[in-house]
Amino acid sequence: MFKFWGSQEEQVRPPQDVTTQSWYPPSVSSSRPATPGSTSSNHSSSQRLSDRPQSPSHVSPAEAAGIISALKDKSVDELRKLLSDKDAYNQFFLSLDQVKIQNNLRDELRKETLQLASENLEKEPRIMELRNQCRIIRTTELAAAKEKLNELDQKKEEILNLCSPASLLRRLQESMKETEEESDNLHRQLLDREIDLGSFTHKYKKLRTNYHRRALIQLAAKTT
Repeated sequence: MFKFWGSQEEQVRPPQDVTTQSWYPPSVSSSRPATPGSTSSNHSSSQRLSDRPQSPSHVSPAEAAGIISALKDKSVDELRKLLSDKDAYNQFFLSLDQVKIQNNLRDELRKETLQLASENLEKEPRIMELRNQCRIIRTTELAAAKEKLNELDQKKEEILNLCSPASLLRRLQESMKETEEESDNLHRQLLDREIDLGSFTHKYKKLRTNYHRRALIQLAAKTT
């Protein structure tokens, strides 16, 4: 029965032909438990390792405790086999709970990614149909909408021109001129006895009132 490592009752020297620096990860090579008989060379080995650039550790204390718990019950021969046999090391590595969890997560993510990709591929015909519809809208309905918009812009410009101060003054002056002509025609009808005095007075008063009101508006607009 094997003794605990580092005990004074038994000192076992590890085989000299075991090489662990060729394929083991740095974290495993640097943090693996010491085998019996290695206490005498720990100081020199630590000194050599301290001279090398160390990669940052990505193992949490809880994960490290789980790995140590999985290794503590193994015999010296089993530990030597892990150090010398790559297949045995890989089998042990894949049996760790942390590794199983990570592999399960990876498989789930891969499955979800494949499912999303499959759903996207199923939607591709619909996407192509919508693209064709957008192309048709751009070439037909959009062109008609632009033409209608141009017509509305022209009407807006016309309305703005009609409502401009210069246009309003011009229309006001034209209206005054028309009222003046109507007054002259009404006066001519009175002289020709084509209208009686009562009708003439009523119509003439209304025309002159409109004329002078428009004249005052024109004068106020020009003054402003």
